[in-house]
Amino acid sequence: MFQLIYPYDPAPFLPLPTAEHPGGMNHAGGEMVPVVEPSGLVIGQTARSLAHGGTGLLHPVVHLHVINRNEQLFIQKRSMNKDLLPGRWDTAVGGHVDYGESLETALFREASEELGLREFNPIYLRSYVWESQRERELVNVFAAVGNFRIDPCNEEVPEGRYWSFAEIESALGKDVFTPNFEHEFKALGSSLLALL
Repeated sequence: MFQLIYPYDPAPFLPLPTAEHPGGMNHAGGEMVPVVEPSGLVIGQTARSLAHGGTGLLHPVVHLHVINRNEQLFIQKRSMNKDLLPGRWDTAVGGHVDYGESLETALFREASEELGLREFNPIYLRSYVWESQRERELVNVFAAVGNFRIDPCNEEVPEGRYWSFAEIESALGKDVFTPNFEHEFKALGSSLLALL
């Protein structure tokens, strides 16, 4: 399985000071995330707000696709309070890795927070770099297979349900899903079905 490689000493805060910001950018308060190379080598740390601020700093996230024995994929609806793609349907679980966390720890933390899902056997599928105008993410994709009891009703995930693969395919390209979900579904849909 792909792993993050942390340095022995705490990694430096990024972005580094510039002529425009000689004291560096403010890192006080807020969640810190690792800054990584595509290989998983941690080269720094930054505030989550800066990672989403168009700095281009590559930071790791985890995604979990939950597929049941009826060949259905659980998808969550993003909260309308999200600053990015509110109200769109997305991967069952998705979240940032906190600085110092392993991918597996972040995956179980996010699954518990978002869906109340605590007992599952994650299957690593792949890692890739996803880039948008606001951020660069090293996406680490996992799957869980089973008929899980999922409780998504909370402020982070207001709604979620199982979708058949045919339902998903008919809604692709219609602004129903996030672009990242569509990308992953097209790349990994057959791999998810092969896990059954």
